[in-house]
Amino acid sequence: MNLGFFTMPIHPLNKDWRQSLGEDREAFLLADELGFVEAYAGEHATDLSENITSCTMFLASLAGATKSIKLGTGTVNLPNSHPVAIAAQIAMLDHMLDGRFIFGISPGGLLSDAEAFGNLGANRNEMFVECIDQVLALWSGAAPYDLKGKYWNVSTSKTLMPEIGQGYVPRPLQRPHPEIVVTAVAPFSKGVSEAAARGWEPISANFLMPNWVKSHWPKYVEGCARAGRMANPAKWRVAKSIFVADDDRTARDYAMAANSPYRFYYNQLVTKLKKNGRAELFKTSRDMPDDAITLDMVCDKLIIYGSPRKVADELLAFREEVGEFGTLLYAGKDWLSRDLGRRSMILLAEKVLPMIEAACPKSRVT
Repeated sequence: MNLGFFTMPIHPLNKDWRQSLGEDREAFLLADELGFVEAYAGEHATDLSENITSCTMFLASLAGATKSIKLGTGTVNLPNSHPVAIAAQIAMLDHMLDGRFIFGISPGGLLSDAEAFGNLGANRNEMFVECIDQVLALWSGAAPYDLKGKYWNVSTSKTLMPEIGQGYVPRPLQRPHPEIVVTAVAPFSKGVSEAAARGWEPISANFLMPNWVKSHWPKYVEGCARAGRMANPAKWRVAKSIFVADDDRTARDYAMAANSPYRFYYNQLVTKLKKNGRAELFKTSRDMPDDAITLDMVCDKLIIYGSPRKVADELLAFREEVGEFGTLLYAGKDWLSRDLGRRSMILLAEKVLPMIEAACPKSRVT
């Protein structure tokens, strides 16, 4: 099993933005040092707690400071930008990272972003598909382009000057394009099968109950079958909220206390998703009433914490429940304690992962 890192992130509202960004960046650098294979940053423009406003800008700041880790957008919220801007920025970022880039995309889930960008009442899934189709067409097509859509039209026919290179959208270093991944945040996600049919790979979100994470694998198999390709669990990424400490008591006190960054994280998400009519993500069954969803229940079900041995055992049990997957994405949280936050990642890489690898059977391909 590979280790990766994924952060949205969510920080206390009164925390200095410079400190939050500095700690987020430090976590990526630490992941690189520890041998994590990949790391993703999310983005939101209108949320004071989720304060990375541009994942591409954030990842660009890491290009010269990281050595081997692949960096991914987690995700670019496509309806909130223009296909030309996305195609050009991602192409540049792929070159800056010398091909160590993964292109994570989504329709975006933060409703205040949608309202601010003027697409709250629009079909954002439709916008998402049109946008990525145009991005891929720009990378594979020839200027002056002739892309016509419901939401965007792209052409440089009036201004093309081939002799000086004007009118051309740049292409990424990786050909035909970087690996594309999508986040799956719904039970039995149709998006997983549609993405798999297009050759893209899924990331199962860390705020889904295990039974809903498990529902993603059959959808992935279904999509791969439509595309005539094998469903390989090594390509499935699953994010999980984990905290590792040298002993169980320290881990419990940090992860589950009233001021825990983990409890703060899930309080933010439960509040938002309940308000948005998406409480089902936190249910253990579809007939569970909304008022049964409490912060204590969510934290108890979705946070794995403890000593390395306890965490390894619980991750193995989680893997047994949801099925085999290739990359475990450690979900980044605010560092209430920088030392304990760093220590958790170190213990996961140096103590927990070897225990899991020793217990895991070889991968299957469907």
